[in-house]
Amino acid sequence: MDKRLRHLAGLRYFEAAARFQSYSKAADELCVSQAAVSQTIRRLEDDLACKLFLRKGRNMILTAKGETLLSHVSTGFEHIILGLNKIQNEPRDGLLIVSAPPSFASRWLLPRLWKFSLDYPGIPIRIITTCESLDVQHGEVDIAIWQGEQLECDQSLDKELLLEEPIYPFCSPALAESMALSEPSQLLDCWLIHFENSNIQWNKWFEQANIIMDKEAIQWMEVGTFDMAMSAVIAGHGACLASDCIAEDFVERGLLTKPFNIALTPGIAFHLFTAQESPRRARIQAFSHWLHQEVSQVRNA
Repeated sequence: MDKRLRHLAGLRYFEAAARFQSYSKAADELCVSQAAVSQTIRRLEDDLACKLFLRKGRNMILTAKGETLLSHVSTGFEHIILGLNKIQNEPRDGLLIVSAPPSFASRWLLPRLWKFSLDYPGIPIRIITTCESLDVQHGEVDIAIWQGEQLECDQSLDKELLLEEPIYPFCSPALAESMALSEPSQLLDCWLIHFENSNIQWNKWFEQANIIMDKEAIQWMEVGTFDMAMSAVIAGHGACLASDCIAEDFVERGLLTKPFNIALTPGIAFHLFTAQESPRRARIQAFSHWLHQEVSQVRNA
């Protein structure tokens, strides 16, 4: 047996620090101090007689030899995890951690989650709401519901389409009545709520409606999430673009209206990302199956 395998513990520290480009973040994941990570990697570098990291600002950047070592260490750890998962698959019952964009979680997922809990009382769900890409392969998240088709480091992940919907304009009933909205071009005269999403842009919707939009003449308000856009529009501050799954209950309660049934397609898509060899496959499959059932019921309603 190669004596260098005594460095396995140090290689764990090395892999985490390389993945995060940070000793402190690696320490958080490994539940040790930053000093322990720094000292362990320094010993590893001394024993291997080569430099693995260089500091650049706040980040720890891999050297060329560090890059070479990381590619093989990551592959080795993945094979070890694969072997452990094959002999240590967890039972179906147990905690499941799900991440989702805040708006999707609050507007679509959470109002329905009680149904899953009734069907699967042995699978408690922890919801993490974030707009940032999470490390499903190595992190704590079991299922990532992600807006779009790509998730960072998704080569080793399973991806499946959950929901895809066209985009429509929404505004408050009071605004629609005060402006006597009857033609799509009238929306050019009100505030347009905009949020950063390459697939959801007003100019694309106006193109779909065969209307020329002069960006310089438009009144804009830029916000960060669907929820913020919904709040502004409900208050009567202009119109925003959204999908039915995000806005449907506001429409049912009379807080929003869809003034024009002109759809922007392709609109918004949500995908499920899961680790291919997760030991929690049984509960992941149960939750995924339930999600698809919910989507089907909404479509058939």
